[in-house]
Amino acid sequence: MRTLKLTIEYDGTDLVGWQRQTEGVSVQGLLEDALAAFEGAPVTVHGAGRTDAGAHALGQVASVTLRAVHAVEAIHRGLNVALPPAVRVLAIEEAPAGFHARFSAVSKTYEYRIVNAPFVSAFLHRYVWHVPGRLSVEAMREGASSLAGRHDFAAFQGAGTPVHNTVRTILGIEWHEGAGCDRPHVLRVEGDGFLRYMVRTIAGTLVEIGLGRWPPGRMAEVLASRDRAQAGPTAPASGLFLVRVAY
Repeated sequence: MRTLKLTIEYDGTDLVGWQRQTEGVSVQGLLEDALAAFEGAPVTVHGAGRTDAGAHALGQVASVTLRAVHAVEAIHRGLNVALPPAVRVLAIEEAPAGFHARFSAVSKTYEYRIVNAPFVSAFLHRYVWHVPGRLSVEAMREGASSLAGRHDFAAFQGAGTPVHNTVRTILGIEWHEGAGCDRPHVLRVEGDGFLRYMVRTIAGTLVEIGLGRWPPGRMAEVLASRDRAQAGPTAPASGLFLVRVAY
């Protein structure tokens, strides 16, 4: 048996997310079907993070254990032939026995992208949240600073999520300012783990602050409340990217 580590990018617009579902096309399902051709039997692919339906990845990582003896280069070429153009395998490498894309990870980095302009470029609208009202990036930066460090992020998780421990560590959080219809503002967040919809809810809450509806200090109050009802809306999946997984 051998373990392979795959680095993958995908446009999630027309996908149901990473995880295989009973209906719809998933990244996991596409990879498992393609790899089964090499294995001659069903395989299970584990992803570093379960990205939402409509969300994207620039550096998703997956692991799979195979008996197939094909060269890594042959598997790499074959996968990109079999997969649809919206999913590309960037790299494949042999990994140590016991490597697991999710459980071996030490941090993940996500970006959330917002175009703050009267309209959004026709070539970008699938990959951003269009917010036409004027945003204060400085106010959003001030609000975001409250989240750095180890906290209970229960207020920022999806309602009804079956997770018992909602404590996570944000290792870094920052805004990069954009301009115009084709240069988005980018929220970049690195953490040791994320709850379902956590980054999207953080982004939605920060937009409320950026629009002047809430003061920057509201973010710390929401965090302390541990109450999802106190946070802002869940931002659309279109603006979310899994950028990097560190091991």
